[in-house]
Amino acid sequence: MPLFVVEYTYSAETVSARDTHRAEHREWLKGLVENGTIVASGPFADKTGAFIVIVATDAATAYELFAQDPFARLNLLESTRIVEWAPVMGPLRG
Repeated sequence: MPLFVVEYTYSAETVSARDTHRAEHREWLKGLVENGTIVASGPFADKTGAFIVIVATDAATAYELFAQDPFARLNLLESTRIVEWAPVMGPLRG
């Protein structure tokens, strides 16, 4: 199955609400790790967003899935970008 990168961009205005709902967000992500959807996930060091590598059939399916993230449902994301990724080097190469 193809790999996709989910890129979240955060807003300074939602910091407090993200802090409040972070446990729910991470629990949701944990379920995706456990079922094999998420390959890797984590926030940017500068706290402006996050990068999540996933396995999905297509971008539409990935967008539909990530609309269920508590951060997305609560409108705590500035933007979400999902793009198919084709690594050519390293352990994730196809």
